[in-house]
Amino acid sequence: MKRIVILLLLLLALAIFFALDLGRYFTLGELKASQASLAGLYAQAPLTVLLAFGAAYVAVTALSLPGAVVMTLAAGALFGVLAGTVLVSIASTLGATLAMLCARYLLRDWVRQRWGPRLAAIEQGIEKDGAFYLITLRLLPVVPFFLLNLAMGLTRMKVSTYFWASQLGMLAGTLAYVNAGTQLGRLDGLSGILSPGLWASLAMLAVLPWSFKLLLAFYQRRQLYARWAGQKPARFDRNLVVIGGGAAGLVTAYIAAAVKAKVTLIEAHKMGGDCLNYGCVPSKALIKSAKVAHQMRHADQYGLAATDPAAQGFDFSRVMRRVRDIIAAVEPHDSVARYTSLGVEVLQGHASLVNPWTVRIDFPDGTTQSLSTRSVVIAAGAQPIVPALPGLDEVGYVTSDTLWEKFATLAQVPRRIVVLGGGPIGCELAQSFARLGSQVTQIDQGPRLLAREDEEVSALVQAALQADGVQVLNAHLALRCERQGDQKVLHAEHQGRSVSVAFDELICAVGRAPRLTGYGLEALGIATDRHVQTNAYLQTLYPHIYAAGDVAGPYQFTHVAAHQAWYAAVNALFGDFRRFKVDYRVIPWTTFTDPEVARVGLSEQEARAQGVAYEVSRFEIHELDRAIADSQTQGFIKVLTVPGKDTILGVTLVGSHAGDLLAEYVLAMKHGLGLNKILSTIHTYPTLAEVNKYAAGEWKRAHAPQRLLAWVRKFHDWRRG
Repeated sequence: MKRIVILLLLLLALAIFFALDLGRYFTLGELKASQASLAGLYAQAPLTVLLAFGAAYVAVTALSLPGAVVMTLAAGALFGVLAGTVLVSIASTLGATLAMLCARYLLRDWVRQRWGPRLAAIEQGIEKDGAFYLITLRLLPVVPFFLLNLAMGLTRMKVSTYFWASQLGMLAGTLAYVNAGTQLGRLDGLSGILSPGLWASLAMLAVLPWSFKLLLAFYQRRQLYARWAGQKPARFDRNLVVIGGGAAGLVTAYIAAAVKAKVTLIEAHKMGGDCLNYGCVPSKALIKSAKVAHQMRHADQYGLAATDPAAQGFDFSRVMRRVRDIIAAVEPHDSVARYTSLGVEVLQGHASLVNPWTVRIDFPDGTTQSLSTRSVVIAAGAQPIVPALPGLDEVGYVTSDTLWEKFATLAQVPRRIVVLGGGPIGCELAQSFARLGSQVTQIDQGPRLLAREDEEVSALVQAALQADGVQVLNAHLALRCERQGDQKVLHAEHQGRSVSVAFDELICAVGRAPRLTGYGLEALGIATDRHVQTNAYLQTLYPHIYAAGDVAGPYQFTHVAAHQAWYAAVNALFGDFRRFKVDYRVIPWTTFTDPEVARVGLSEQEARAQGVAYEVSRFEIHELDRAIADSQTQGFIKVLTVPGKDTILGVTLVGSHAGDLLAEYVLAMKHGLGLNKILSTIHTYPTLAEVNKYAAGEWKRAHAPQRLLAWVRKFHDWRRG
């Protein structure tokens, strides 16, 4: 209501201004005609005239009324250069700040609700360099100041920053106009003021901040490299050295070789990194075996005789052997031989940065090699987090990295397993081992599983895990582990009550942390927090050293690592000519539980937290013909759109093959396609992909033009006679 009142008052003020033709008092002719009388008033009551003039100037600029130029001339004519410049500078800045605050109060929330995610990058830029850009734009007379006030009001720039940057940016133009006002009698029109010479002078002033910024960057760069004076080689052995042979490193090296750069890839352990050897590939192989066991146990749903593999007994080592065979089948894609054939030099050893241009490789046989390089890409990946839990080392544990090697030695699946962690990895492993016959207890200190997803998603996944026999203990804080005779026990706390869980194997799945030590970042002073600190171009402290993948964040997904790798490679090789900011606008991910959880864009809880307005279109999987035929009816699709529009803000898909079905929405969001385009696309019947069309149909039904349809009904009634 307050906003409406303020808006009405502003509109009333504008209406009065134009209705009474008050603009006639803000012309050069009127000013010249009134100059003598105004000067007389100023001589009689200088303070009153100064205050009245300042108040009028503030009102004109705050309301974005025409006349500010003439008033600036009047200030010069009445008060002289010094007093006039000070008065106009303060009044114009106050007026501009009031205009900015009005725009912020009236419009910012509405704009953020409709376009919040798209403004994120602008907000980051304003936070970092907002004052610099504001000063530059204020120096350019071609930029309408009232539009600048409006635009800045939509950002989070501090009022104090806006005030001083505006005052500084407008000072040169104010001085020029006030000075011209002292010669008011000689002016026949504004053309003498708005001359090409003045415009060129102000444009030159606008260039000064950019020049200063370039000089400052040059100075900072010299200071940065001063400690390495004399160590930069005149010639380089390589165009690019890549540290790490996981997803980010492999793609970076591949791109560099494809554009004929001389590139060396260094991997200390296994080619393919975590995804091939410990993560994506082995876990999905295990999940498939577990799903087959589940289907055998529930074969009666398909008209077949049900059998329980765990009850009958099976050789668990064969399951783990299949996992190793799957890794071996995929391994050639990431092998030394393949990348060598593509033109990449692959060295297997431990890499460390000696200085910004030199990488030393320590080989397993004790020999070393040093390579100089124009650019470096750090793609060292991440490793499982092991909590500081008393007694953990005593009882023993495995992580998502080490369980494959240890469990490969077992003939039987572990009888009792504790899984620490309620994230995607913990949920996938807990369900898989439960389906293979283990008694699984999943312990998470958070209030629910998959905390990044909506509550209904977490509840559905938890119900699915519990149906498979997983005991889920949310809001349980693990305290310590201990041996009690031959038994291993984990002690936890829940709502002030002690809980003990016996187990045979404990899997730590509480997250992964980037590898930040051991390869020279400390010696070079490259900043690390939870990740290697990079800018929007993936550059570290040193402009020619980049980071990509899990080590750089902010996402720990193989597909994001590959996505970043393109930017790292291109910027490292061609950044002196053109650089590209990483595009994080459309990032999909999938949790491979059964049912799968796939998402892209905003969830409902994120939209609410960010204050983004949205509508929900929902379709239940149990209404889909193919899902019914497959007896896989768990789940739903939920699409968030801009209110009143088919623009997609986010999609959550829960169900069989959700990760595959999400691709259509990822494509749509990436290229700005709305639900109408999906609805008008033919989808094969009967397929699971029809769920995307039906979700779009739900949106269309909710936005059907009811008034028009009522008239159409009358038309058909008339046609029937």
